Amino acid sequence: MLSLLMFPALFVLIFLGFPVAFSLIGSAFIFGIFTFGDAVFFQFISKIEGIASNFILAAVPLFVFMGSMLERSGIAQQLFSAIHMWTRRLPGGLAIGAIIMCIIFAASTGVIGATESVVGLLAIPAMLKHKYSHSLISGTICAGGSLGTIIPPSVVVVVLGPIADVSIGDLMVGMIFPGLILASLYIIYIIILCIVRPENGPTINEEDEIDRLSFNQKMFITFKALVPPLLMIFSVLGSIMLGWAAPTEAAALGAAGALILSVIYKKFTLKTFKEALIKTITITAMIMFILMAGSLFTGVFAATGGMSLMKEIVNSFNLSPWFLLFAFLGIIFIAGFFLEWISILLIFIPIFIPLIVLVGFDPVWFCVLVLIMIQTSYLTPPMAPAIFYLRGVSPAEITLSSMYKGVIPFVLIQIVALIVVLIFPETVTWLPERLLGFEGQ
Repeated sequence: MLSLLMFPALFVLIFLGFPVAFSLIGSAFIFGIFTFGDAVFFQFISKIEGIASNFILAAVPLFVFMGSMLERSGIAQQLFSAIHMWTRRLPGGLAIGAIIMCIIFAASTGVIGATESVVGLLAIPAMLKHKYSHSLISGTICAGGSLGTIIPPSVVVVVLGPIADVSIGDLMVGMIFPGLILASLYIIYIIILCIVRPENGPTINEEDEIDRLSFNQKMFITFKALVPPLLMIFSVLGSIMLGWAAPTEAAALGAAGALILSVIYKKFTLKTFKEALIKTITITAMIMFILMAGSLFTGVFAATGGMSLMKEIVNSFNLSPWFLLFAFLGIIFIAGFFLEWISILLIFIPIFIPLIVLVGFDPVWFCVLVLIMIQTSYLTPPMAPAIFYLRGVSPAEITLSSMYKGVIPFVLIQIVALIVVLIFPETVTWLPERLLGFEGQ
């Protein structure tokens, strides 16, 4: 019973304003000392060594570095111009172009903040110029920028895989269709909204130099803009899907590719390289410290019999597997209002996964459902990291109220995507099974 008190203690510390990492370590230390005495220090050392020696987590700094360098490579500007040529005449064409750019950039970097910042800096001035509604601008950039959660490669998945004890490769392959479904629903919503209410995303009718380009010229510009990110996507995701490289090796390929592209586009300087390294070290240190803290917390929780007690409680309620699944997803959704994604994964996944496997659900499928729920946490206040990113790159005329209003429809769309994946588990399981069968031939 003592183990169950760890969660109230943890949330009390968090709501008192202590950083999540220190809250996890503090509650783990107090309950560990109370239960095991001095032996808890040996348990902590063992857990810290486990995190430090986990070679899969080496992919985290590589993905972060890749995203940092791509911010400065010049790819984003060319990509935005190329996509804008084809979508500008559609209802809400600039917003649609921003979503498409977010898909490609998310599949090239795996880092959410980088995608939203770069796309926001390019797309927001263009949408403001053509009098798009502030709420649509906000919702588009926030929702599109956070697609990096559910579109591979993803730093979130690199962290989730070891925690859930599932293959990172299976997760990255399994999330492809759900990610594309979610992005497609965003685009459909934007088109319908701008047809019904054209003032939200006016169609561009004035002539400019783009209209004087021939079809062949447009195709050449598009090809030139798409080749670098597609090469990045193939080097990272393609090598994982085809079994040519482990996630860490693929991340190294991506990091090297981003560095080479920054040189090719003549954006490489010692200053930008230093800035990218500092950003990589800062973000990686934050992730690893929280991972260590979460590992200590769950270690003490398991050692005090918390896992066995949780199974007994679930069995005593005699819940159906589906009710249990909905309850877990609901807890993660509510937690997303208050906690960042890494805290949600560290606190809940080690407890939920054994129970999910016990009742017969596919753990990869459940993890993708969790990723969609994590996606909503980027948009739901008061935490809403996507809104904080947007605040940093948007002009003062786009107010916080417009941002909160703008993300609501996209949160509802994420719920629709969750329902689709719930009803059709094949959206997650089909591709990994096919690739596994292909590799076995």
